Amino acid sequence: MRKYFSIFLKIYLWWVIYFAGARLLFMLYHFDRATGLTPVEWTRVFWYGMQMDLSMGGYFMVSTGLLLSFTVLLKKNLVPVIHIINFCFILLSSFLIVADAELYLHWGFRLTTAPLLYLDNEATGTLPVSRYVMLTVLWLFFLSLSLSIYFRLTRTAKDGFKYVYPRAYSLIFFLLTALLFIPIRGSFQVSTMNVSRVYFHPGKPFANHAGINAVWNFLYSAVRSKALKYPEDFFDRKLTDEYFRQLYPQQEAAPVVLSITRPNILLIILEGISADVVEPLGGLPGIMPNLNKLCGEGLLFSRFYANGDRTDKGLVSLLAAYPAQPYGSIIKYAHKTQKLSYLSESLATLGYNASLVYGGDVDFANYRSLFTNGRFLHLTALDDFPDSIATNKWGVHDEHLYTQLLYELDTATSLPFFKVALTLSSHEPFNVPMQPVFGLSSDSALYLNAAFYADFCLGKFITEAKKRKWWNNTLVIITADHGHRLPARREPEQPEKYHIPMLWTGGAISDKGIIDIYGNQTDLANTLLSQLDKPGEAFLFSKNLLGSPVNNFAVFVFNEGFGYITPDTQLIYHLSVRQFTHTSGNASLLHKNRAKAYMQKLFFDYNNKK
Repeated sequence: MRKYFSIFLKIYLWWVIYFAGARLLFMLYHFDRATGLTPVEWTRVFWYGMQMDLSMGGYFMVSTGLLLSFTVLLKKNLVPVIHIINFCFILLSSFLIVADAELYLHWGFRLTTAPLLYLDNEATGTLPVSRYVMLTVLWLFFLSLSLSIYFRLTRTAKDGFKYVYPRAYSLIFFLLTALLFIPIRGSFQVSTMNVSRVYFHPGKPFANHAGINAVWNFLYSAVRSKALKYPEDFFDRKLTDEYFRQLYPQQEAAPVVLSITRPNILLIILEGISADVVEPLGGLPGIMPNLNKLCGEGLLFSRFYANGDRTDKGLVSLLAAYPAQPYGSIIKYAHKTQKLSYLSESLATLGYNASLVYGGDVDFANYRSLFTNGRFLHLTALDDFPDSIATNKWGVHDEHLYTQLLYELDTATSLPFFKVALTLSSHEPFNVPMQPVFGLSSDSALYLNAAFYADFCLGKFITEAKKRKWWNNTLVIITADHGHRLPARREPEQPEKYHIPMLWTGGAISDKGIIDIYGNQTDLANTLLSQLDKPGEAFLFSKNLLGSPVNNFAVFVFNEGFGYITPDTQLIYHLSVRQFTHTSGNASLLHKNRAKAYMQKLFFDYNNKK
């Protein structure tokens, strides 16, 4: 009987060691961030993380405990079956652990089911082949090492199972299996195991992230995502309405900054361009010289922030004035996006016809459903370009996109037009068709090269556009779909990662200067509509940045959390730990309540779009 107990305990011990090794692998993979932790913080990462390791190991041990129970009950040796099942667990877990280590570089959060939503079509082309080879080798190495240790630790003598024990002993293993409920749940208290157990550092997000068990986090996300519904008790319902009204007060008519009543509107959405590379916004000099120059030729919104961190979220925020959500993206659910209000629909009532030019696959991440629901009458996408110029991992490079855009603007017959152009050359893996200006030594250098190329193409397009007759009747709005962690290696919780440009230029602009009001992508809708007619009442989360009074704030959303910023306040809230994890400046109760009211209003609205 002792041998059966030994097998049970050794396998459980092995899982704890395995997950500790996975955590070490994660920290070594991100050694540049891990070096920012002190030896004490390293120790605490493993100590706090062990709670989640015991929980995940407990889940895997249920099958082992039950099979040992049946081994005694049926008097049949089921230990080989135990090893086969654990081999499958190890195979899957090792894959998830290695994938998590790489995806954290790009997403900034531990593995959930969210990346699975983007594995269709060309999404897998983001990484070069050499990276896949390296990751495959790493996976095979970690898997081989894990299996080697597993079988060395759990091997038994050949005659270890020839003894027959009383069937009543099986009850002992059933009881032992039932006791796994304790580490699985994590405590005897009301709260069950969750990621808040590993969050110990108020100022270093990586320290908290490193403690998370990637396999536990992925499986938890998979179970939860089947029926995603946001909490409706996050903040008091009556107080939500009160504080939300404070965020969006009734505004008076804004000063007119347009020279004509119904200008053409060209919205250029740059891929992943953050304020870190735009000099007038405090960014690095010389990266985007053309955009830097243009910033002095129109209205520059200097405190403009992306609502989220991906293109699909940015498109919804810009085109439907709807904020990003902490879990997933509403664009993945067509039955919800068809219930959104769209800027293009409001413009249609004013005589505008909406169309879009994009050099990538318009079916990626449900883009087409968004544009269709928004009544875009014409879509130019990857299939409309010659295969010979589709040399970017994601489609065609910006220079070809702008050539097509210029052609469509020159030949437009339905005026005024609302044209949207979505670029993609500055998307990872940053393989732009130009000689590197900033070297190839790091991912930051690659990003800077891509931003420089994107700016070169933009500048060339604007130069040609200024020669056209339609230029004098056109408002050109240049912004970005989201910010970027590069080149400064921003963390997901940093407001600077979401700081993006928004510039109004073109021949239809009659005013120049800097608008220093904090705003979001969602604010584009009512800021623009206020210049053309009147704000859209359906855009709950949109304020007129040129109007008065205006509440000077912005909100950004990351995985399982959100940030709220004003000129003198920064608040970061993690839903997983149910508290503000960072506060600075004027972190008053008023600001905290307004931040919570904003998110609760979003939660209510999202849940009601059934």
